[in-house]
Amino acid sequence: MVAQESSPSLKAQLSAALPQGQVLDSADLLAYVAQDVYRGGGEPLCVLRPASVEDLQTAVKLCAEAGVAIVPRGGGASYTDGYLYGPGGHVLIDTRDLTAMEIDESNAIVTVEAGVTWADLKAALDARGLRTPFWGPFSGIAATVGGSVSQNSVSHGTAAHGISAQSVLGLDVVLANGDLLTTNAASSIRNYGPDLTGLFTGDCGTLGVKARIRLPLINAQAHAEALSFAFDTFEAYHAAVRRAQMARVDDSHFMIDLALSQGQIGRQQGAGAKAKIAWAVFQKAPNKIKGLQQLLKMALAGEDPMRSGQYMCHFIVEGFDATDAAHRANYLRQVIGDDGREIANTIPTFVRSMPFAPLGNILGPNGERWVPIHGVLNHDQVVPFHRAYQAMLAARKADMERLGVWTGTMASPVNSSGFLYEVALYWPDARTAYHDTTLGAEWIAGLTTYPANAEAKALANELKEATVALMQRYGSGHFQIGRAYPYQSRLAPPASALVRGLKAQLDPKGVMNPGALGF
Repeated sequence: MVAQESSPSLKAQLSAALPQGQVLDSADLLAYVAQDVYRGGGEPLCVLRPASVEDLQTAVKLCAEAGVAIVPRGGGASYTDGYLYGPGGHVLIDTRDLTAMEIDESNAIVTVEAGVTWADLKAALDARGLRTPFWGPFSGIAATVGGSVSQNSVSHGTAAHGISAQSVLGLDVVLANGDLLTTNAASSIRNYGPDLTGLFTGDCGTLGVKARIRLPLINAQAHAEALSFAFDTFEAYHAAVRRAQMARVDDSHFMIDLALSQGQIGRQQGAGAKAKIAWAVFQKAPNKIKGLQQLLKMALAGEDPMRSGQYMCHFIVEGFDATDAAHRANYLRQVIGDDGREIANTIPTFVRSMPFAPLGNILGPNGERWVPIHGVLNHDQVVPFHRAYQAMLAARKADMERLGVWTGTMASPVNSSGFLYEVALYWPDARTAYHDTTLGAEWIAGLTTYPANAEAKALANELKEATVALMQRYGSGHFQIGRAYPYQSRLAPPASALVRGLKAQLDPKGVMNPGALGF
């Protein structure tokens, strides 16, 4: 059982057992890590920043022996209460100093510690002309590899290679007793017998704390074509993107609706950002003349690509050389067919050049509060869900307009069979210390400061819960489950018994991120 009150001696024990500077308990830090993007929880007893896997093992063992809850935190951009523990008094493991990386080119494997960010991993691999199949979410400037494996993630490389979990060969996981479990018997193969690695992907840290992750390496492709298409109806967009998912000719693609294109996404492309992106486009172009031509095309397009249709889908198609990339791009045009019309490729060109954006989108374009809600749907349920969701919004339109609550929609593939539908929900409300600390004074200075707005907040929460319930009604699954999405209730009794038995075996005191996944 988790201790109701933290042992008063535990902090002293941790400080004595770990090198100086790894046990932190300043009031500002404790208040900061007690909040995520969406809401707050109880303050931890202290924050641990282990600098080695051995230090992590020592800390976990001491906490478990004391019966004190252990909660891991990666990049900190959770919006599903993933690292929030309501009662407080827990020990929060901040993995940011676990940053060792070993690139084994001869065996095409990279091993990283859990605190390595996707941006740092990409930079290290770029220098060698390498990449991992899945290579990070859009938040990869802050998102860690360990966090993405614990929560599961999509974005860069997903269309061709699947979600984060599918690019994992094996893990080293610190269990509640301090033991280090290696999930694959041979480092180059994941499925050497039953898939033990899969048990720990998407577990939200309830089965153990990720220490190291082994990922496969492939050659990076220097040549790519960026394409964008506009669609006037959701039905046309879905029909076209379904064919694109089956064709699997692109490395990644994503849809942004008109509301997000003109609002949240539009704000990211200010004059300073455009100049920086333009330079990145030119620098990364294999052919500088072609790079200049692309910049001219983007300049002529202006902001029209953000207003070209109700739904705009953006693709990045890679090839072995320019001819191969162009051939694949032309095939994609045939796949899209008459359902969409090609528009200027400004947005995917931006993304190709600057794949990891600053975390400015944790607030709305004018400083509104923000939370995303997502679901992964079977394709035959996508359009019915979309229509039901639009009807739900229409029924609440008057209150939303009165209180300044608004939404936008993004979507992306999950392999060939899954469709990720993501709602961005905004409402005018006061920021928290999380937002101010994460974004910094310079970014905050350009935003509106809203007073606390309990009525708008209540409506936003009502819409969030209603959207999750609606997604569930249409059979949706979820990533980043945390404490916000149902998990245990979706399992058949034999599966639930298996998972609960595994939890009891690995974490008999129930100290590993209690409450996540419904444990």
